[in-house]
Amino acid sequence: MKRRIPLVVLTLAGFGLGGNAPAHAIGCLSGGIAGAVAGHMAHHGVLGAIGGCIAGHTYNKHQKNQAAQKQIDEANRPDTPHDGAP
Repeated sequence: MKRRIPLVVLTLAGFGLGGNAPAHAIGCLSGGIAGAVAGHMAHHGVLGAIGGCIAGHTYNKHQKNQAAQKQIDEANRPDTPHDGAP
């Protein structure tokens, strides 16, 4: 059992570092790994991995939405004249 946990963590970490996974999966994998480790300490590794996956995916989605909104705000910002003339 103790040997299986590091093997699973390293395998999942390898998927996240490959760079060929979609961005939403990377959030799920990194959150799932963190959740599995935290859940393992409380003897609920699978539940921690599921919760971490959901949290990581949601966080990644939130970050993308913020970046997109910032880009839209910058594109729609009116140019202000520097000399004070209208």
